[in-house]
Amino acid sequence: MQTFKDLGLSDDILKSLEEIGFITPTEIQSKAIPALLENKPDFIGLAQTGTGKTAAFGLPLLHFLDTTSTHVYALILAPTRELAQQIAKELENLKKKKKGLRTQVVYGGTPITTQ
Repeated sequence: MQTFKDLGLSDDILKSLEEIGFITPTEIQSKAIPALLENKPDFIGLAQTGTGKTAAFGLPLLHFLDTTSTHVYALILAPTRELAQQIAKELENLKKKKKGLRTQVVYGGTPITTQ
């Protein structure tokens, strides 16, 4: 049985995964994470709802983030406000042990001052 540690993720991310109870990667995670950690520029992953796609792309993204930098490192586009909020919430859980990172959700339909 493959584990997240087998995929080559950093220790702080592994601690976050352990804390939230993620032990075994799903199929999409097992395929996506190693490819993205190898810094392959193009990757398309298709999977059903609820299979862990956010972690499949989010964990490699968090793995490479530089916590000493103050600039925007990544932009994730989502087709709906609800999905954008869901992705941000999941990334917050996945980065619990990686200090110095911030996420921000920005979407249309409401004033920017309330976001």
